[in-house]
Amino acid sequence: MDTTAGLGFKPEHLIDALLAQDRGLWFEVHADNYMVEGGPRLAALLALRERYPVSLHCVGLSIASFEAPESDYLAWLRRLAEKVEPLVVSDHLAWQKADGAHHADFLPFPRTFAALDQVVENLDRVQTALGRPILIENPSLYIDLPGHELSEADFLSEMARRSGCGLLIDVNNAYVSAANLGFCAAAYLDALPADRVGEVHLAGHTPDGDPESPLLIDSHDAPVAEAVWALYARLIRRIGPRPTLIERDDNIPSFAELMAERGRAHGLLALAATEMAAHV
Repeated sequence: MDTTAGLGFKPEHLIDALLAQDRGLWFEVHADNYMVEGGPRLAALLALRERYPVSLHCVGLSIASFEAPESDYLAWLRRLAEKVEPLVVSDHLAWQKADGAHHADFLPFPRTFAALDQVVENLDRVQTALGRPILIENPSLYIDLPGHELSEADFLSEMARRSGCGLLIDVNNAYVSAANLGFCAAAYLDALPADRVGEVHLAGHTPDGDPESPLLIDSHDAPVAEAVWALYARLIRRIGPRPTLIERDDNIPSFAELMAERGRAHGLLALAATEMAAHV
């Protein structure tokens, strides 16, 4: 993937997207919405794919579950990947399923060595089924569970080293988690292995709806915050330009507004590339 900026695709923006002429534009879709044999949604994705590169972002692999990834889900995902030939396939460092139940949220877990073994085993099954490595996204956290044996940065680094997967670094998730759990987001991002980062996400957050709660919520319903832009600029100055996605999943603005945020990311990527070239 070229080191350019893209957008999370929304069906209401299909016409605008097909008419856009911006250099290097690409789109990401939530794969779970397109695991069908046909219909208008899949047709829209295939029309988009004729014009632009597309990546697949999953929400159902449940990588951190102590249950193996579902074979039917993997089969659907592989069929979709064969149709669209995605730039990358990605999911989250979290779990959703246990004892036959599948939860809608990305749930946290103690970062133990046993959990690391299970995550690596699950990744091996996924990557073998798909015939390709995938990217795993750092989570947004709201509670600090007891029992951790590794820091999140160390867990992600070792997971990537052992499994061969790459990392999708969501800078907003890092900011939200740091605010909620009381650690330094910049130090966390500095500790991640540059050579494993394959993509970056940028999104908005909002305060918890409870006025007595100090939590920030990874809501994806607002523009990217200035503090997140600053962390992003710091990150790509260190690791170099990486494909970067603007995510927006609620309070969807106009396509032009999203493209303006995409343009800001694109400009920061170009600046980082220029600065790195000057130091070669």
